[in-house]
Parts: sequence; C-alpha cells; structure tokens
Amino acid sequence: MSDGTIGTPGQLRDPNYTPPIAKAVPLGIQHVLAMFVSNVTPAIIVCGAAGFGYGSDSPDFPQMIYMIQMSMFFAGIATLIQTIGIGPAGARLPIVQGTSFAFIPIMIPLVAGKGVEAIAVLMGGVFVGGLFHAFLGLFIGRFRFALPPLVTGLVVTMIGLALVQVGIQYAAGGVPAIGTDEYGSGLNWLMAGTVILVTLGLKFFARGMLSVSAVLVGLLVGYALAYVLGEVSFGNVATAEPFALPSPLHFGLEFSVAAVIGFCLMSFVSAIETVGDVSGITKGGAGREATDKEIQGATYADGIGTAVSGLFGALPNTSFSQNVGLIAMTGVMSRHVVTIGAIFLILCGLVPKVGAVVSSVPIEVLGGGVIVMFGMVVAAGISMLSDVTWNRRNMVIFAIALSLGLGLQLEPGALQYLPETLKVLATSGILPAALIAIILNLALPVDLTDESTEEVSGGMTGRGAGSFAGEERN
Repeated sequence: MSDGTIGTPGQLRDPNYTPPIAKAVPLGIQHVLAMFVSNVTPAIIVCGAAGFGYGSDSPDFPQMIYMIQMSMFFAGIATLIQTIGIGPAGARLPIVQGTSFAFIPIMIPLVAGKGVEAIAVLMGGVFVGGLFHAFLGLFIGRFRFALPPLVTGLVVTMIGLALVQVGIQYAAGGVPAIGTDEYGSGLNWLMAGTVILVTLGLKFFARGMLSVSAVLVGLLVGYALAYVLGEVSFGNVATAEPFALPSPLHFGLEFSVAAVIGFCLMSFVSAIETVGDVSGITKGGAGREATDKEIQGATYADGIGTAVSGLFGALPNTSFSQNVGLIAMTGVMSRHVVTIGAIFLILCGLVPKVGAVVSSVPIEVLGGGVIVMFGMVVAAGISMLSDVTWNRRNMVIFAIALSLGLGLQLEPGALQYLPETLKVLATSGILPAALIAIILNLALPVDLTDESTEEVSGGMTGRGAGSFAGEERN
C-alpha cells in the first residue's frame, strides 16, 4: 500500500521515517492486534499443563493471570529493544517480538502436572537459554549453512505437529474434562467450531485488517457466543488489581540440566527463525537484503529479551512472522510505528484486569483459535519444505528424522529406561528430529545414489517404493 497521506514511497521504505501521529497510532495498534492472541496463548497452555490454568476456584489461578500479564509486558519491552535498540542489541527495524510457540513442546514435559512450583525450573531454562541466544549473535551467520530448508522446514512442521493435540484437547473441553461426559460435548464443539468457521470466513473473504486479525475476530465471536450460552464468568476480572508492576523472580529461578539443554538447543532454532524474519522484513518492506549488523542486532535483542523475561516470570520471546506479512501488506517500514505498538503492549501488561479478561475466555473457544494457529504452523513448515529438492538423499533424511522424532513424542514409554533428563529432551520430538536432520544432512554424501537408497526402501511393497523409485529415475 502506497498511501500519500502516510508518506511518499521513499519514506514508507525508510525504517527511520515517522508517519503522521494520527496514522502511526492505528498502524501500531494494528501490529498488536495481529499478534495478540499468539502472544498470550503459550502462557495459558503452559499454566494449564502445569495444573493451575483453567479453574478459577484454584488458589494458584492468579499466577496464570500474572504470566499472561508478563507475556504482554515483556513482548513490548523486547519489541522496544528491537525498534529503538540498546547498544549493539536491536535491529532498529519494525520487528514485533512475542512469546514463542517453538518452546512449548520443550516446556510441557518440564511442568506437566507439577503445579506452580515447577515454573521456577522453567524460568531457569528461559534465562540461560536467553543468554545463549544472545551469544549466538556473534556467530549466527556462520551457522546458516547447517540449517537449509530441509532442516528448518522439518523443525517448524514438528513444532506444529507437537501442538495440534493441545488444540483438539482444548476444543473438546480441556485436559481436566477428559474422562467426563462433558469432554467432546456438542456444546464444546459448537463454541470451538464457531471460532474456526468465522476465522476461515474472514481469512478468505475479508480484506485488510479484518483478514490479518481473523483469528482474533473469530475468538471474539466465539467469546460472545459462549457468553450468550452462559459459559463465561467475569469473577476474576472483578477481583483483579487495576494496576501492578512486574515482580522480580516472581516464580523463583531454579536450574535443571534438562531445562537448560532444551532451551539452549531450541534457542538455536529460534535464532535462525529470527534471521528469516529480519530478511523478510527488509525484502518485503524496503526491497533489499538485511545487513549483517541488522541480523546480529536482532539476534542479540531476541536473547536479551528472553533472558530478562525469565527473571520476571515470562516465557521466551522471538520475532513474530505474522507481523512480517503485515509490513509487506501495508508497505509501511517505519520502526516507530511498531514502537507505538510496543508501548501499547507494555501498558496492557501493567493492567492485570486485561490478563483476567483474557483468562475468562472459555478453553473451548481458545481451542478453536489454537487449532487454526497450530495448523498454520504445520502449513508454514510444509511451505518451507517446498523449497527442498526432493531427491533420494533428502527423502531419507526427512523420513528418518520425522519417524524418530514424531514416534518418540507419540510413544514416550519407549524411553522409560533413559535418565530423566534425556527422556524429557527426547520425548519432546522436536530436538531429536532436528539433531538427526542436522547430523545426517552434514554427514551424508550429496550424491546419494539410487542403489544405496534401494536398501532403505527395499522392504516396502506395492506401489509405494517401486513406482516412486521409477518416477525418480525419469
């Protein structure tokens, strides 16, 4: 969009340009709306997995409100580091930071059913992983060779596949309802299905901000339906404080080998994702490649934002890809527009009543939105895999990494004799899949012959392997 009322084409491509305030404020809030649901959802999922999520009668329920609050506050702080910069940290580009979905499959095994006490171990992992992420900024350019689309696409796909079960569970009524008559009821699926249908309708038939915020609008419609059906309670909104500051070491800080290793390894993947987002912003908004300084600054900001988040009870931060698409759509490259959005997020994070309103959304309604979001993560991974040359070598790498990674995730009992630390890391599915793909990609010869692959596919019968082998040779 090249709108003369916002600026000239040259100004719109300039990150340092500030549009008129009457235009800049709604553009900044638009960025927040595009990422809001994705930003607070990981906190809800992690708290629910730990056992103090949904169920306002629990004495620990306010802890989820606090984590939602911190998700907004530190997404705003991390975004300011990116747009304004602190020394070498920050790309000085319109990069929106938010809570990362990528770490959820690592976090859930660490806290599953362990209550609020388990969050201290999580925060230790977030803090160390953030420092490691910032350290990667020194070398990130040199690592890119080890993560071609085959590896990154597999990892993103695995993240989505690891999360889709959560979406279905939420839509059916949540983990506490499993085994009861309420689980999977028609009422639950009515609320979740409404969110999905509204989201799809807006995504395909609406334009502009309605299309960009389709998930958010779908959740609002589902929320309204749930209210009409008597499924919404505002008790927590009334009791929530009108204003509260972040609390240092709110959940404590403990360090475990599994958490530290898991977060550090996933930080490596997150850093590469940020490199892609920075490149997407400069190419889509300014028509140029990202500089090494911008990539390095963005990686520093990712890590510092994550480390600070861990000290105050928030989850890992990363750049948000949906906002990259928003910049390409609006054509406004101004980092100051995103700064306005960051300030809005910080203000929301200082008002616990906002977190309480978010927590009042029925889990079935959230499930409808989560199904769409996690499905889009899988789709994004498959889209990345479309850039792969599907020769026999890459097929073997993908097949083995996916089979072992997804298989261990689905059947964690197969690793019952492993030490607890290794078991947590392996059953995440993502880490073993990523490590296997990276190692095989670096170790296997590029010119893997048809004959050497026949041994792998030799056990397959019927049309499966034979016809595919024939097509490969043609």
